[in-house]
Amino acid sequence: MEEKVQQITAWLQEKVKEAHVDGLLVGVSGGIDSAVVANLIKRAFPDRSLGVIMPCKSQSEDQEHARLVVEACDLPALTVDLTETHNVMFTNIQTQLESAGQLNEDQLKLADANLRARLRMSTLYTIATNHKYLVVGTDNAAEWYTGYFTKFGDGGVDLVPLANLTKGEVREMAEYLGVPDEVVHKQPSAGLWEGQTDENEMGTSYAMIDRHLKGEEIPEEDRQIIEAMHKRSAHKRQLPPAPPQ
Repeated sequence: MEEKVQQITAWLQEKVKEAHVDGLLVGVSGGIDSAVVANLIKRAFPDRSLGVIMPCKSQSEDQEHARLVVEACDLPALTVDLTETHNVMFTNIQTQLESAGQLNEDQLKLADANLRARLRMSTLYTIATNHKYLVVGTDNAAEWYTGYFTKFGDGGVDLVPLANLTKGEVREMAEYLGVPDEVVHKQPSAGLWEGQTDENEMGTSYAMIDRHLKGEEIPEEDRQIIEAMHKRSAHKRQLPPAPPQ
């Protein structure tokens, strides 16, 4: 595990050098993936790394866990509350759609959640520009393969250091790095709405996705769910297409 950590740390340092910037930042959500990235960027740039906590209709537990993470790895942190910004923007958009008779209420919950993710990424890039830092993403191999991230939200980043690690490997790395137990063992959730969990929303478990990515046999129902998510989300892993010349 130390070798894996050193390899990723060296890679992060190399990417900063290639981009001619000064350091790295990450949005710290209170979840295990961002906790691992917070530790990695602190190791890569002890004096030029930053964690950004961005509550936006967030659970109080998530904010507490985010603070625990940055304190445990001694990462400088900045908090930007986006709740009011989101409320103003989403209400304005919703009002205009209603006035035009175009509001699709079935999509409101998803539109609300995706706007939060994209506001957070806009915030990270604004702060990154101020510091001349790169924005580091937190998606692991399971999320990357299934497309379980918001396009141009948490998927809109400069680097994805965990993209080759299964969820299980991220958890092992978190334990090795000393991430607080409350974060390591909490139920994975994007915190999109009350009671939301990743696995309930996906219809399968991270354990099944990890096994599938390793080439192991899994129940056919889970395999079909995973492959369907992978196919539907192909556009998220590609640059915007252009017509042929």
